[in-house]
Amino acid sequence: MVKNKFQLTQNQIEQLPVAESSVKNGKEFSDTLQDSRVWTIEDSENLYGIRGWGEPYFSINAAGQVTVSPQGDSRGVSLDLYELVKSLKKRNIGLPLLIRFSDILGDRLERLHACMHRAIARYNYSSTYQAVFPIKCNQHRHLVEALVRFGKPYQFGLEAGSKPELIIALASLEPTLNRGRDNFEPLLICNGYKDREYIETALLATRLGQKPIIVIEQIEELYLTMEISRQLEIEPILGLRAKLGTKGSGRWGSSTGDRAKFGLTIPQILEAVQQLAAANMLDALQLLHFHIGSQISSIAVVKDAIREASQIYVQLVKMGAKMGYLDVGGGMAVDYDGSKTNFYASKNYNMQNYANDIVAQVKDACTQGNVAVPILVSESGRAIAAHQSVLIFDVLGTSDIPSTAPQSARAEEHLVIRNFWETYQSINEKNYQEVYHDAIQFKEEAQSLFNFGYLSLAERARAEELYWACCRKIIEIVRHQDYVPDDLEDLEKIAASIYYVNLSIFQSVPDAWAIDQLFPIMPIHRLAEEPITRAILADLTCDSDGKIDKFIDLKDVREVLELHPLRFPQDEATTKIDSKSKLSAEPYYLGMFLVGAYQETMGNLHNLFGDTNVVHIQMNPKGYQIEHVVKGDTVGEVLRYVQYNPEDLVEKMRRQTEVALQEKRITLEEAQRLLQNYERSLSSYTYLVGD
Repeated sequence: MVKNKFQLTQNQIEQLPVAESSVKNGKEFSDTLQDSRVWTIEDSENLYGIRGWGEPYFSINAAGQVTVSPQGDSRGVSLDLYELVKSLKKRNIGLPLLIRFSDILGDRLERLHACMHRAIARYNYSSTYQAVFPIKCNQHRHLVEALVRFGKPYQFGLEAGSKPELIIALASLEPTLNRGRDNFEPLLICNGYKDREYIETALLATRLGQKPIIVIEQIEELYLTMEISRQLEIEPILGLRAKLGTKGSGRWGSSTGDRAKFGLTIPQILEAVQQLAAANMLDALQLLHFHIGSQISSIAVVKDAIREASQIYVQLVKMGAKMGYLDVGGGMAVDYDGSKTNFYASKNYNMQNYANDIVAQVKDACTQGNVAVPILVSESGRAIAAHQSVLIFDVLGTSDIPSTAPQSARAEEHLVIRNFWETYQSINEKNYQEVYHDAIQFKEEAQSLFNFGYLSLAERARAEELYWACCRKIIEIVRHQDYVPDDLEDLEKIAASIYYVNLSIFQSVPDAWAIDQLFPIMPIHRLAEEPITRAILADLTCDSDGKIDKFIDLKDVREVLELHPLRFPQDEATTKIDSKSKLSAEPYYLGMFLVGAYQETMGNLHNLFGDTNVVHIQMNPKGYQIEHVVKGDTVGEVLRYVQYNPEDLVEKMRRQTEVALQEKRITLEEAQRLLQNYERSLSSYTYLVGD
């Protein structure tokens, strides 16, 4: 619940129902709200925290619209996101829409390498750094191709965690021909479970000029790899993945430590070294790998893991392994809520802190052990890919609690209604907590009377209107209190509006549903206006879990999101909302940010809502160009996913209409319209499309 954050606008004050008897220190309660001020862009920046999670890519311009600076805010061109969306809609690219800014990928790579190189220079580290992108983070072709293109100056490589990802990596990385195996070239880190085909494919790729490093995750993989390498007469480059005693932090902390899913225990590492030595293959062992989880929110965990892994690396060198690479895995976090804290949706360090601690810890361990420092490898995925994607969706409608002031109670009305009215009139800053419980009691009493036939449906509706009127009054008081009683903390959420959005949570942001992952959400326009409505978001699916009711906040997780009321066309003659236009509100666009990592391939087809439209935007000297458009799934395509043949379906419908025509249950014109709509639907977007 948002406490004591914002003042009301004059419009709110005028609409707020306040009883004549409501008194605060001898003044009307409404008088206490007259110190409201004009809402500013800075207020929106503070409310949505965009400076915390959005810099250096996202901000708000003077028109109150979100801007994107794909190359960082200190260079390049800024795009007005709202104007971009309108332009894309004119190109017949409908919402919901995922916009990828490929230049952000390039900027993230540049920042990561710059931070590591500064750390290497600062600590006089005598080796270098190579990064790889874990394909599991986002497997989409255009994104992987962009990363490889932007990564060429850094010999940026890829990490595969499965056989399909290995297939992607081999085709995406350009082989480096006519170079020895020790040259600085893109790495292909081969992780995950491996069968014979996986290992053979990786080893044979060395003949093409690729540099795959097969990381042993299970001890059985070592024996299989040794056997295949002898059969093919190809010397492998091997790595060992260590199960560190250090545990990660945040949501994925429990997946690390002694009982982690992947990796070798210390006894198994010793066994691997002994087996390689016995086979005269110890020179093949060149890399130590570890991974302590995704989204590591605390830098202390990073330090502890690096310290432990560095000591293992030193001991492997002393045991005669050739070594040369230390792969610190992934886990560099993204600050989703902008709080810069040790919270699961944030982090208490920046990219430079991360780089400094890795370089310093490894150098200290190697200096102490009198061994050469390794080439440092990292597998940052989330920190590279999250910022580049923005999901844009529109609001279809709202469900709100009654907002009009209730009519005065009449003498002939039921006693419970008259008592309710008196309770409503009496609300003030001194008694609001007590009155809230009275309102609950009267509401329950009215429901009980209705259930036993003592209240009419109209009288029950009257009681509910009075209940919500009481809640509205109490909420406005609570918002201006320094302390909110525990029993009123949920009131804001109880009275929140529901904004129905053109989106499937299960398809586009599955982490928000499955693990309560927080993503920044905000309107992309109207940010010079105060958002006076508190709301939760409900998607298109007919599932009660298809909603978002947790939002980022600097202090805690917020249960409502501040949004603007929908605007409706007005009758120019009367300046009143045209009742016929209630279904045609002006477009209201929301953006969900930092969704470029993991979301796009983890979605499912709940209610058969398919992939959204995707647009790739690239900057150029004249502004921007649309690099790629990937159309979202049609109804026919998602039906094929679940083994329906659209042609067969159309034929079945045709036969049904013929029978109905013969029995005169449908006219020929109606039958034709039905079939046309049916066929048109099969080729249309699975989401709702405006007129």
